[in-house]
Amino acid sequence: MTTFRHSASFGKRQEYIAIAELLKRGFDVYMTLVDDQGIDCVIRIEEGGELRYLDIQIKARSADCLPKNAGTFANIQIPNPRPNYFFIFYSEQAEKYWVIPSLELVAHASKRKSGDNVGSFTIKFTNHTSAGVSPRPKFVEYEGAFHFLQRRIG
Repeated sequence: MTTFRHSASFGKRQEYIAIAELLKRGFDVYMTLVDDQGIDCVIRIEEGGELRYLDIQIKARSADCLPKNAGTFANIQIPNPRPNYFFIFYSEQAEKYWVIPSLELVAHASKRKSGDNVGSFTIKFTNHTSAGVSPRPKFVEYEGAFHFLQRRIG
C-alpha cells in the first residue's frame, strides 16, 4: 500500500532526478520554492549573447501504480500554454522520459469538459498488454527529447 508520505516524497524525488538529468545535459537550472504557477524549475539558456528562459513542469508515475496507468498523467493543469513552457514526464515502469512543449501537449492531450477538474488535461504515453508496459508509438518523438529544450523559441 502506498502511503501519502511515500507518494508525496516520490514526486519530489522524481523532480530532483529530472533536474539532475537536465544538469547532466549541461542546462543551467534554477529551482522554484513553490509550484503555484505550475513551474518546478526554470532553465536559463544563453545562445549567441541572447538569453531565454524556459519554464519546466515535471510529472512522474511510480512503479507502484497499476501497469495500465504507468504512462497516464491526469488532471494536468496547464496555465497559459506558451512556447517557453515545457513538461517533462517520467514513468518508472516504462523507464522513459517524455519532454513536450506545452503547446504540443494541449494539442495531444484530452481536455476535461465537466466535473471537479474541468479544464484539466490527461495524456497517456504508454500502452499495457499481456507483454507489459510499452511506450505508445505516437509519442516517440518526445521520448528522451531533452534536445527540444534547445530549439529556438519564436
